[in-house]
Amino acid sequence: MNQMVYVVDDDDSVRNSLIQLLRSEDYDVADFSSPQDFLSHPIYPAPCCLILDINMPNLDGLNVNRTLHQRGYSIPTIFLTGFGTIPVTVKAMKEGAYEFLTKPADPEEILNSVSKALHISQENMVSSIEKLDLTVRHQSLTPRESEVMLLAIGGLLNKQIAHEMGVSEITAKVHKRRVMEKMQARSLSDLVRAAERLNLGKSRSR
Repeated sequence: MNQMVYVVDDDDSVRNSLIQLLRSEDYDVADFSSPQDFLSHPIYPAPCCLILDINMPNLDGLNVNRTLHQRGYSIPTIFLTGFGTIPVTVKAMKEGAYEFLTKPADPEEILNSVSKALHISQENMVSSIEKLDLTVRHQSLTPRESEVMLLAIGGLLNKQIAHEMGVSEITAKVHKRRVMEKMQARSLSDLVRAAERLNLGKSRSR
């Protein structure tokens, strides 16, 4: 399976240098000059990592990383910045950054980080695909079905779900059945496990 390195940086000289460096080590590289171009590009399920400039106009690297997580992607991200400060570094790490390098980064340091990030991506491939699949299923739910799912994993029975939502018990059952079908959950336990993978909070019971 081919390994892909995505490079997102609005500085042409930096981006071109990274492309040359990575291709000299025979990595497949896809580069983008803006976060918007990258986020509109399909990401195929293969071992990959992302080298991402943290300071870009309109949409910064942290928001790009956050958007990827919301879409269900788990891509090890190496942040690059010309303004390396402790608060920014801490924030990036909390956002799930794999590595944080200050420009101009040492080529060996970049290659070492990329090698390790791709190794992690390879190891987590099955789990990453499963999470992406769950995210797509969850995003197919209607707002009502999403509400029912939260209430169900919070332990509420159909009658309680109906009361909470102000609908009939029959309507609540229909919504719940559709949730189970769309999430491909054979039992409530399956649904709870899916919610845990998606980091969905449990509903409050009354």
